[in-house]
Amino acid sequence: MADYYFHMDHMTVGYNKKPLIKDIEIGINKGEIITLIGPNGSGKSTILKSISRNLELVAGTVTLENNQIREMSFRDLSKKMAVMLTERIKTEYLTCYEIVATGRYPYTGRLGILSKEDEDIVEESLKRVHAEELGSRDFNAISDGQRQRILLARAICQQPEIILLDEPTSFLDIKHKLELLAILRSMAKEKNITVIMSLHEIDLAQKISDKVVCVKGDHISLFGDPEKIFTYDNIKDLYSIDNGSYDPVFGSIELPRPKGEPETFVLAGCGTGIPVFRKLQKENTPFIAGILYSNDIDYELATHLATEIIEEKPFSMISEESVQKAKAAIDRCSRVINAGVPIGDLNQVFKEILAYAEKNGKLEQEDRKTL
Repeated sequence: MADYYFHMDHMTVGYNKKPLIKDIEIGINKGEIITLIGPNGSGKSTILKSISRNLELVAGTVTLENNQIREMSFRDLSKKMAVMLTERIKTEYLTCYEIVATGRYPYTGRLGILSKEDEDIVEESLKRVHAEELGSRDFNAISDGQRQRILLARAICQQPEIILLDEPTSFLDIKHKLELLAILRSMAKEKNITVIMSLHEIDLAQKISDKVVCVKGDHISLFGDPEKIFTYDNIKDLYSIDNGSYDPVFGSIELPRPKGEPETFVLAGCGTGIPVFRKLQKENTPFIAGILYSNDIDYELATHLATEIIEEKPFSMISEESVQKAKAAIDRCSRVINAGVPIGDLNQVFKEILAYAEKNGKLEQEDRKTL
């Protein structure tokens, strides 16, 4: 392989010298964000513990700038690598400021006395995670989400070249999830810090990662760019999804489509159908969607939620065949919902379809305010 900043070479990890995941071969460039995804218990945390020397490797090597990690002193490794794992740290009456300050210990003398420069770095690290107001508070008396921010500040305080994080977004609300990931992206892209982390939120992993590692069974099933990893089949296989589906366009997990014979027809397009489709799914109402161009955003969601789709080729006039299919669907259904699709030159026949539904006493105008 090419020379990488961080390299796992035929690495095998496990416990008590018993292999759990074998022959991991991954090269990482400086400043990249690498995310591990996979089912609970698949071994993501084991990999992170192993490359941080919290667990002994079963086989293989891990190198950092061509230096084997197991041959580095813990002090030297701590200057290069910061680690934020899921285990709760045990403290006795330590303030959040003091927790963050422990990140400077690799740089202090034996007495651990902070210099003015160290104190400035601690303050800056708290500021970086927007936790200045927590500095004087007891670490044991703050919320789980606030603890995550303090532990990230401690990691930043080490001024590492590489940072390992195990489920760093756990316990965080959506605002602070986004805030934390934005901080990590800034560290990677502005300060050239390499980030290796595990995430459960695959939608966020898809958006932030330079490379993604899929962990399943006793091996790495996939490794590569998010565009390669986040496909319907890959995610379905990785998580063994049989009770729903994964939508790679929206980056979302969808509940199963309602079962049964559809009694509702939704005339949609240009995104107008999305809230209607979701409302019907929540009601467990099977429905037919149409007439949708196959490149329409409504079409993408309909493939996961609709019982049937009447589709048309992109950028084409709506064909007479599609119109007849729509009218046949109206005949089968007890109601027709007009989602409010705009009518232009290519879909003028929608007026005919709506008139047909109204003539048969089945047309409902969707009230957008109730969605």
